[in-house]
Amino acid sequence: MKMFVRWDRLHSLLPGLLILPILLLTSCSGMSINMTNNTGNLPSGAGGKGCTKVGVLLPETTSSVRWETKDHPLLVQAIKAAIPGVQIDYSNAHDSSATQLTQAEADLANGDCILVVGPHDSVAAASIVEKAKAQNVPVIAYDRLIQSKDLNYYVSFDNVKVGQLQGQYIADHYQEYQKAGITPNIVVISGSQTDTNALLFSMGAHSVLDPLFANGTLKNVAETFTPDWIASTAQAEMEADLAQQQNNIQIAYVANDGMAGGVITALQTAKLNGKILVTGQDATAEGVHSILTGDQSMTVYKPIAKEAQSVGDLVKALNNGSDIHALTNGVTTSTFDGGNIPSILDTPIAVDRTNIASTVIADHYLTKADICNGIPAGTDGVC
Repeated sequence: MKMFVRWDRLHSLLPGLLILPILLLTSCSGMSINMTNNTGNLPSGAGGKGCTKVGVLLPETTSSVRWETKDHPLLVQAIKAAIPGVQIDYSNAHDSSATQLTQAEADLANGDCILVVGPHDSVAAASIVEKAKAQNVPVIAYDRLIQSKDLNYYVSFDNVKVGQLQGQYIADHYQEYQKAGITPNIVVISGSQTDTNALLFSMGAHSVLDPLFANGTLKNVAETFTPDWIASTAQAEMEADLAQQQNNIQIAYVANDGMAGGVITALQTAKLNGKILVTGQDATAEGVHSILTGDQSMTVYKPIAKEAQSVGDLVKALNNGSDIHALTNGVTTSTFDGGNIPSILDTPIAVDRTNIASTVIADHYLTKADICNGIPAGTDGVC
């Protein structure tokens, strides 16, 4: 049985899901940040100083192809440039928090003295932070926040902004899909509720969309979170929404490109692809290709090379024992247990068919060969 979650009731459900963190952008130019765990006489992790063994743990491959095709090689490249001769122990948890914990334990046992963790589950990964702290090993939460006040650092994008970009695209373009004189129906298909980012994306989108729901400009007819960001689950959710609404849907807020692909498959079966506004995120080759075919309306490009470089800069500072304030600029991110985590938050970019060439192509994030198969030459100045 499918569960729909109304945003106006989400606040009452969060304790059972995950308490929503709030990004605090604080101006603390005079603040000095201690780079050690400051917990006394701890084992030899040394707070990362002099570290030449780094563990990199990523969460999965199913939510997006980016983890292995982009994040993995870019992180390795950035960390190797930061610490010449570094040993990198790389692991992917393949959708298992238990596996990720075991991988982290193995890294710590092998003497890794900095951990870079893209958590599979933002709450469960607090166990990794606890074990690393016991060995004075700093943990950098990568892309997704770990809900622990003992987390040392957080490198990501402004994830509320990601949702705002998605929501604003809907606000700016819904009329192109509106039937004359009829309020457009929207379905909201968010990501995994065990991923803090999914909640932040949702919060950002709702900050734009809720006023439109309240004044009757748009009608939110169904909303759900999608376990593990699985595309086939998103497809089934869209199929159920179409059946319930008798195909009377004009907008699908979809949190990422992988799930958007599943939604598009459902729309193709109903012969509605290209007729419904569909959002996405991650600027995958498949997502951008779908924008060029007209099946997907937009995506959000997060320059992963910049995110990985931010990790490299932080790892270098830890290795050198130097102050990281110049990297974080006093920005912190709150955790639900009262932590204020020094953070580097890069800026996401909305992409539709008008700026593919000037963003993902210009940055060499994607190539024409990646996205132009079957697309007529000259399309949008790209292919």
